[in-house]
Amino acid sequence: MATRSVLFYLIAAASCQASQVKLPRQSSNSSKSGYDFVDPLIGTSNGGHVFAGATLPFGMAKAVADVTEDNQGGYASNGSPVTGFSHMHDSGTGGASSLANFPIFVYPGCADDDVNGCIFPKTQRSVNVVDGSVSARPGYFTIGLESGIKAEITAANHTALYSFTFFGNATGNATVDAPLSPLFIVDLTDLPDTRMNGSASVDPDTGRMSGNGTFSPSFGSGTYNLHFCADFLQGSPMRENGVFVNNRAGSEPKSIVMGHDNNSPPLPGGTYTWFEKVEAGTTITIRVGLSFKSVDQACHNAETEIPDFDFSETLATAEEIWNDKLSVLDIDTTGFEDTDLQTIFWSGVYRAMLSPQDYTGENYLWESDEPYYDSWYCIWDSFRSIHPFITLVDPYSQTLMIRSLIDIYRHEGWLPDCRMSLCKGWTQGGSNADVVLVDAYLKNITQDVDWETGYEALVKDAEEEPPVWDYEGRGGLQSWKTYGYIPADDFDPYGSGLITRSVSRTVEYAYNDFCIAEIAKALGKQDDYEKYAERSGNWINLYNPDQTSDINGTDTGFTGFLQPKYLNRTWGYQDPTLCSSVNSFDSCYLNPGGHETYEGSPWLYTFFAPHDMAALITTLGGPDTFVSRLDYLHESGILYVGDEQAFLTIFQYHYAGRPGKSAERVHYYIPSQFNTTTAGIPGNDDSGAMGSFVALSMLGIFPNPGQDIYFITAPFFPSVSITNRMTGKTATIKTVNFDTAYKNIYIQSAKLNGEDYTKSYLTHSFFLEGGTLELTLGDQESTTWGVGEDDVPPSLSTNK
Repeated sequence: MATRSVLFYLIAAASCQASQVKLPRQSSNSSKSGYDFVDPLIGTSNGGHVFAGATLPFGMAKAVADVTEDNQGGYASNGSPVTGFSHMHDSGTGGASSLANFPIFVYPGCADDDVNGCIFPKTQRSVNVVDGSVSARPGYFTIGLESGIKAEITAANHTALYSFTFFGNATGNATVDAPLSPLFIVDLTDLPDTRMNGSASVDPDTGRMSGNGTFSPSFGSGTYNLHFCADFLQGSPMRENGVFVNNRAGSEPKSIVMGHDNNSPPLPGGTYTWFEKVEAGTTITIRVGLSFKSVDQACHNAETEIPDFDFSETLATAEEIWNDKLSVLDIDTTGFEDTDLQTIFWSGVYRAMLSPQDYTGENYLWESDEPYYDSWYCIWDSFRSIHPFITLVDPYSQTLMIRSLIDIYRHEGWLPDCRMSLCKGWTQGGSNADVVLVDAYLKNITQDVDWETGYEALVKDAEEEPPVWDYEGRGGLQSWKTYGYIPADDFDPYGSGLITRSVSRTVEYAYNDFCIAEIAKALGKQDDYEKYAERSGNWINLYNPDQTSDINGTDTGFTGFLQPKYLNRTWGYQDPTLCSSVNSFDSCYLNPGGHETYEGSPWLYTFFAPHDMAALITTLGGPDTFVSRLDYLHESGILYVGDEQAFLTIFQYHYAGRPGKSAERVHYYIPSQFNTTTAGIPGNDDSGAMGSFVALSMLGIFPNPGQDIYFITAPFFPSVSITNRMTGKTATIKTVNFDTAYKNIYIQSAKLNGEDYTKSYLTHSFFLEGGTLELTLGDQESTTWGVGEDDVPPSLSTNK
């Protein structure tokens, strides 16, 4: 405890005086920008798995300290110790940890001033974090370690830059009887311990450490190769360098090769560089370049992106890039003093710009002039809000992503549903890249996009079954075309995959086909339009009108739910509440016993007919009964907003002519489930899904993904504006009678560019062409705005 107090004092004092890193002055409170409200630490505890470190928008390099527990994002705000600093991460993912390859670990000195007085295996070397030392903002992360080190991190697109300042020499709570003689190691490992093989070497003159490894993805099949190149800013003299294996190190040889052996986890190994004695307050800077292609390219990336090791300049560039990305959004906060809501909003915007990651020029699988994006982790999560949000605020990046998806199809033969580290990821439901492509097409994402090939990819998803549909395409297509549903006991000799999720796959395939129908119609392919529009109605084939539901023996009062069905057309049974918050929540994942819905219950999936809500409302008993059932979903505890399927149900009241009820739900979930703490999101962020949900909801324009529809609700701010960088036009939504107590959350009337506007939805043309939507608010639900048959969002069955 005494050591911690002393070291914290030293770090606090030196951060103002001794550190050689000079940070640009932040904006004053009177002129804060969106950047100043972003808190990357939101969602870094309680399973949020948010990446908190330094990166650029959609950047490949994502550098942060790695901790021992709940470390899918590398760092977690849970008090667990640090095992190293690594340079690539995903953000907000569930399941196993990913990436975090080639971590650096730093010692201020070794016991007895002997290199083998330092501990090399990551399972034994972790060091505690100094309380209160962690801070982050876009492009920057800092942390203090009880070993007497302050780390600061920034990044370029393929390169991480670390600044380590040394204040003492301690391990754990015991001061080491040795000089302050820093030792840096690079470990041939990753967070999930998947290394198949690896090699590394150190330059005896410069201390440059470089190498490569072969690893496995965390949610997919195959392996990937990655390379690194780590250099020091010359200053403090080197003492020696060499390699380590397991728990021993030596200055000879200068290179090491690690093969695939029977050790679990893999045998530790890597390189080290040891510096001569330094004075307290000394800073050593290390730059790490990364490449999937080669060590030479990793070195080239580093030398090109951060040629002078200038931390302040690199950070300033990162801040400028983030400020520019965020500047397309403008919120009027006149008289608005709730900075927490501004932090929730801007932090959501920021997290929605972390993935997919731009790996252009790093794809060794094929040669192409097209952009290449990776970490589609996973599209089942991201199609619902992330990509519609990127289309709104950064259509240029979304265009590159669409081109990348089509190029993946061009070379792999299928659109991905999930992809990471150049590997195919597991499919969770339908072929939901279909939704991403069609959503983009309908919203004018066209620049240099080969939509002919894009349409070919969509049709292939709908018509051809791949040999293994666990990681691409769709399974059970013969049954889909023959029976109009996926049987729970499907006979599928045409491909193989996990025979579960028959209910959720059926409704997702139906929506995938509707999206294909939309683009077919726009392209003048009438026969295709009619075929896929008809197939999109297959969701109703698993609706059992007689199925009842209870919670712990108490009847819910509602009848009729989606249920599994067999090849002989008889009904199976899955409790309508199974895999919900009230009944075996974690029973519907990707495993052989995963049941017939995925990460949600039949109660939830019964609401999934996004393209034909009019037919669904009729099926469920009409508008009043539908609203009552939707209320029950939200109020009974069945719904968990931390899974992305929940998003759309918040706004489905619009289809029943009750947009005010959608507003009520939004204000229930925000801020009750979204706040400014490290546990401030429900569940995993899922690559920014929660971030994009909260941002779109607070703007008052949540989309129905795959359609040209934005549900209008009152924004959380007096006025919001979005500038489209492709057209240069600005769309503004402003309010009359806005109140910060959020009593006036109900839209009473609207004017679009000065004309009365009664529809409860917008189309993307508003954001392309610009204009002003003025919303007059009140404290009671309106009985006139957004209630008419022509005012609710369109459905397939009423809009042919």
